[in-house]
Amino acid sequence: MSNTQARVPRPVESERIPLKARKVSFSWEDTPLHWVPGDPFTTHTINVLHLLLPAGERWFVHVYKQVLPYIRDDRLREDVIGFIGQEAMHSQAHDEVLPHLREQGLDPTPYTAQVDWLFEKLLGDRTLPPGRARRWWLMERVALIAAIEHYTAFLGDWVLNAGELDRRGADPTMLDLLRWHGAEEVEHRSVAFDLFMHVDGGYARRVRTWATAFSALVFLWQRGARFFMANDPTLLGGKATFKDFYVRGRRGVLPTTGDMARSIPRYLSRTYHPSQEGSTEQAVAYLASSPAALAAGVAVDAASDVTSDIAVEKRGA
Repeated sequence: MSNTQARVPRPVESERIPLKARKVSFSWEDTPLHWVPGDPFTTHTINVLHLLLPAGERWFVHVYKQVLPYIRDDRLREDVIGFIGQEAMHSQAHDEVLPHLREQGLDPTPYTAQVDWLFEKLLGDRTLPPGRARRWWLMERVALIAAIEHYTAFLGDWVLNAGELDRRGADPTMLDLLRWHGAEEVEHRSVAFDLFMHVDGGYARRVRTWATAFSALVFLWQRGARFFMANDPTLLGGKATFKDFYVRGRRGVLPTTGDMARSIPRYLSRTYHPSQEGSTEQAVAYLASSPAALAAGVAVDAASDVTSDIAVEKRGA
């Protein structure tokens, strides 16, 4: 076998299932400010998700609608449309936590305004001439999403297995939001990478955009945690440090720094494929028992709504 053949990413076919968006809803009136009891740092470190994800996942949807015409594989197109439906629902679910934070004295607007600027302006559409320049910017963003999805799947797998949060009495509604979302991230973990490999697949671009995505995520996450700790009305001089993160990882209430570091060479390996990580079976099992998903009734396939939107756009073009 040639070196080239040996380096082709090998998906685990049994890990692929049709994707459906589940129209869930959550009630936050009984969720305390520090939903991990006695641990504001862990609470606020995870709360950063509510600040980053609404804008980020709206951006995913926006970019993927633009890349649909480049997809030449019907099964991949189906996966991408299912991914779009799930990400749209994730954005809405996390967005609905923000009014609850304001009611508890934590106004996230100064931070979310910066995040919105990042995705809408810095990473948004640019006035570029049709052709190579416009395609380059689209492919760059597709590769960025693949790198980000590596970490959302990592976090999804982690939270599905974070039993220490249950043992410490974490709020069940917040845990259900995180695990419902995490399970869907594991469920669709291969889509962004498969799309990138289909429309581009350049290794240099994969490495470059991973470095950008990883640096941005670390910067935004620590900035968000510091924002929450500094503005928590119940804390005096609240701070967030790397040591705090490291210690919580050792305790099992946050991912460990070692696990995060080991995820880097896996993504950068030429034989990497997301289906090799995590468990679709575990994700589907949680989604079958999630209180929010059960309350929503039968899973609703939001792909039909997206498909209708695309059809309308094409007729109007």
